[in-house]
Amino acid sequence: MARILAIDYGGKRCGIAITDESQIIASGLTTVDTKELITWLKDYTEKEEVELFVVGEPKRLHGAPSESEQLIQSFLKKIEKLFPEIPVHRIDERFTSKIAFDTMISSGISKKKRRDKALVDQISATIILQDYLYNRK
Repeated sequence: MARILAIDYGGKRCGIAITDESQIIASGLTTVDTKELITWLKDYTEKEEVELFVVGEPKRLHGAPSESEQLIQSFLKKIEKLFPEIPVHRIDERFTSKIAFDTMISSGISKKKRRDKALVDQISATIILQDYLYNRK
């Protein structure tokens, strides 16, 4: 089986998570500078078979799209052109950063490492992917 790749898209950097080949376990993979993301995805998909992109969908508390959704839409258009064979699924990511931070605290990660926004983005991508895996039919 091919892997599923999740992206927590941000203005500066993007957290990346990936499944194992059996699509059972979601693991944080890396954080990529947003300007380098398309190149990184091209390189990664040349080495690994990816079946699906799962991209976080940021919303406000009442469900309306957040300001960053416009940036994400532009990104989605690019990847749909570059990777027409890989579908994209969106997942509500409203509380992933908070959950990621709480996970870091409960895991005993030091205060200094909890300030590492790249690590928070990577954990957020993992939460997005795990949410997809848990709720898929």
